[in-house]
Amino acid sequence: MTEQPLRVVIADDQTSVRDGLVALLSTLPDFEVVGAAAHGGDVMALVDRVAPDAVLMDLRMPDVDGIESTRWLSQTHPDVVVVVLTTYADDESVLAALQAGARAYLTKNATRGDMARALHAAVAGQVTLAPDVQRALLSAALRGRQAPPADPPPDIWPDGLTEREGEILSLIASGLTNREIGSRLFIGNATVKTHINRMFAKIGARSRQDAIAYAERIGRAHRPEGHSR
Repeated sequence: MTEQPLRVVIADDQTSVRDGLVALLSTLPDFEVVGAAAHGGDVMALVDRVAPDAVLMDLRMPDVDGIESTRWLSQTHPDVVVVVLTTYADDESVLAALQAGARAYLTKNATRGDMARALHAAVAGQVTLAPDVQRALLSAALRGRQAPPADPPPDIWPDGLTEREGEILSLIASGLTNREIGSRLFIGNATVKTHINRMFAKIGARSRQDAIAYAERIGRAHRPEGHSR
């Protein structure tokens, strides 16, 4: 008897990418694309409805992102494997996805063959990491993933800023570039940009100069006595 094709759901918020992946996998005889989702909420509804073998998952999606969707799947549908396909190869994103339950992590320069092999391997219980992902994890291991400087207590930062956003604000005010901030905190450049965008939205900043001015306004009032950065 011929093996049944793997039933796959594709999740990506970009219509052109999502449609391209559907068309790409549909050309392979051993795959059946049974659904496509634009965000994590759609993934959850689709999985409940069509019971796929695997989900090809983007990480950065609106509503519910790929990490949260992967965590939900690992808890509620442990028989459905997740293969991450994303632009981001920084170690923080990789570790978050693997900890959430992903079985494979590919970047979007993966070929059709790479995706097919990763999906088959994931269903067979194996873990697959793209070469650039392996390099990111190795680099993190060689750095020792030292803990970043201690963050201030959460109540120090106003306007809903998280501890990490407050720390990055302080580093911007100190004149560090995004790359220098990433090196200081041992996180990828894409992760730094994500934190900065969220922080800018919360404080109403449109530029680094706005953020620096904001930091100067709240700096002394919101740092504990004897705490310096």
